[in-house]
Amino acid sequence: MIGAVIGDIVGSIYEGNPLKTTMFPFFGMKADYTDDTVLTVAIAYSILEGVDYAKSMKHFGRKYTAGYGANFYNWLYSSENEPYNSWGNGSAMRVSPVGFAFDSVQKVLDEAKKSAEVTHNHPEGIKGAQATALAVYLARMGVGKEEIKSEITERFSYNLNRTLDEIKPCYHFKISCQESVPESIIAFTESEDFESAVRNAVSLGGDADTMACIAGGIAQAYYKTIPQKIISEAKSRIPEEFSELIDKFNKKFNISLE
Repeated sequence: MIGAVIGDIVGSIYEGNPLKTTMFPFFGMKADYTDDTVLTVAIAYSILEGVDYAKSMKHFGRKYTAGYGANFYNWLYSSENEPYNSWGNGSAMRVSPVGFAFDSVQKVLDEAKKSAEVTHNHPEGIKGAQATALAVYLARMGVGKEEIKSEITERFSYNLNRTLDEIKPCYHFKISCQESVPESIIAFTESEDFESAVRNAVSLGGDADTMACIAGGIAQAYYKTIPQKIISEAKSRIPEEFSELIDKFNKKFNISLE
């Protein structure tokens, strides 16, 4: 899941400052982790410790202030755990640990649904989380990009046959799963390595941190390598607790980035 965290950090300064190019400093001076990272760590913690997803998200969300959306913020500080029927891409941004931790398609789909519907119980919110987690899982299992595209298209009816050049001219900031998850997956499928996947996602000029988070998680699973200098730079920008939890997660699930 470090790939998702890196994508979040890299994209953080371009969410309100959209780019249409891949030529930008990979770690901008003010680049920092956002709610994408906090909640990705929360999902990983739930999996590692067997803690309810809602409980873990509320624990980490309240501990680390990171620019939460209004609906999530209200849920976060509510005494209740009722979902709010969101179709936003928050369900997809946090789900990559599911794709790394579970060992069958059905289990990945089931757990992605569970992690989403805590807040995002709208069908599109669940679908976005499932598509992202499944893409991570298939990439991790060595499935080729064309087969990943085919599987995601067949299951979720996402149009993955567009190119980045076709998408970019009219694309802008969109928070729905159905209008950002497919584009994030395409950013991965057109990549040549981990870094280019993140750059592709940011270059679409949309919800940059979340889309790079999604693409980064899939790219980590597929390429199975991230330059150490990139990992080190990302870890220098997150709390030590996050870094330790990522290392623990990698060890338990035999995730290597050599």
